[in-house]
Amino acid sequence: MSANSIDEAEHLTWHREPASEPLDVNDETLRLVRQMIRSGERGPLVDLLKRWDPVDVMQMLVRLRLKQARKLFQWLPANPSIKVIAELRPEFRTVLMEESTLEQFRDILAGLDPEDATEMLNDFPDDMAEALAQRLPDVEDIASRRSYADDSAGRIMARKFVALPATLTIDEAVSQIRADADRIRKVFTVYVLDESSRLVGTVELGKLLLARQGTTLGDIMNRDFIAVSADTDQEEVLRLARKRDMRTVPVIDGDGHLIGRVTPKQLTRIASEEATEDMLLMSGVSSEAKADDTVLRIVRGRLPWLLAGLIGASIAASVVGSFEDQLAKAAILAAFIPVTMSMAGNAGLQASAVAVQGLATGTLWSGEIGYRLFKEFLAALFNGAVAGCILAGLTMLASLIIPIADPAHLALATSLSLLCVTTIAAMVGATIPIVLDKLGIDPAMATGVFITSSNDVLGVLVFFLMATAFYLG
Repeated sequence: MSANSIDEAEHLTWHREPASEPLDVNDETLRLVRQMIRSGERGPLVDLLKRWDPVDVMQMLVRLRLKQARKLFQWLPANPSIKVIAELRPEFRTVLMEESTLEQFRDILAGLDPEDATEMLNDFPDDMAEALAQRLPDVEDIASRRSYADDSAGRIMARKFVALPATLTIDEAVSQIRADADRIRKVFTVYVLDESSRLVGTVELGKLLLARQGTTLGDIMNRDFIAVSADTDQEEVLRLARKRDMRTVPVIDGDGHLIGRVTPKQLTRIASEEATEDMLLMSGVSSEAKADDTVLRIVRGRLPWLLAGLIGASIAASVVGSFEDQLAKAAILAAFIPVTMSMAGNAGLQASAVAVQGLATGTLWSGEIGYRLFKEFLAALFNGAVAGCILAGLTMLASLIIPIADPAHLALATSLSLLCVTTIAAMVGATIPIVLDKLGIDPAMATGVFITSSNDVLGVLVFFLMATAFYLG
């Protein structure tokens, strides 16, 4: 590569690209980077990339050919490659990783905290993750973390915390915290231990600093605290933290000894993951789905839900078919079927979404379930009555334009069916998530195709019963 080309490359910049949308303005940068890789210009290229944001380096890597990306990644030192690998999609990390790069990945992971290294290892295939874990300095700590189930408190907890004896005075406690400042980056809560090193209380840092001199941690500690076991599901950890307004959640073993804490960073990540999972489930998509899934994974994740919806739609169609004589007598009834099914589906999804949200955040308590359902019932009655009156009015107006036999009775039948359908669908949507939660099943699975399909069937059935009784009868 010529001196002019190297000088030109040093002035290259990368324009941040939106998701899945390459920018033409970066093509010249890619051309020169490829040329430098082929020419073996490691030093100038690494010096250039050190000045880039890790996200920009990641975007550039994924636009290179695999062979070039592997070579460039091997050139990168541990910093900034640690930050770059954190930005890469798990699938691309795995593709970059081959036997010749295991030692480089070991250096990258060795520079991370054990909890961060464990989280990154979870994205690799099991055999590669095990090979890497055995080469890390904290192999016992990481192996212990990986022994816990996915999505459990033990897998995500941080093992750096401040735990002090209850007999320490305030001054002694502050001195100890200062001594541990380099080891623990952020301190929110001091955990108080008894003579057997069991967790017996907590002290918020602000309360500790404001306490009178001479008092001990045992005098000011909060004895009414919440702790979880290492096997507790992370969603339950988040629910408890929200319910008790806790910034960190202590994790204890079977004997009550403190073994870790779930940090604010992890609580935020759990909230994001659970919200994404619930959104996918409520949309009828597997919770494991990703935007860059292969066609086979997309089919495997969505087809079962679509087939479940097909079964529900088929049942609804069979209900419509069983009222063939009624449709033959009054074909206009067919025009109201989509209205009824849409109202049933929407009412059910609205009620179920509120129920799922209440269960997920812990704001829906067992003692007030009856009151909540009664409120849903009253609200559904009101919504159904308003929608029914509007539909009846529209039916009467339409009768002035197009010929409709006995429009008054048709308006009565359709408005009453809308009232009943909306009420029933809302109660079904509000009740099923609660029942599933009691059975230990994710309430988000109640929504989507299940509630929509069941309410379609109920909606069509109620509509034809009303039409038969008040219009055709």
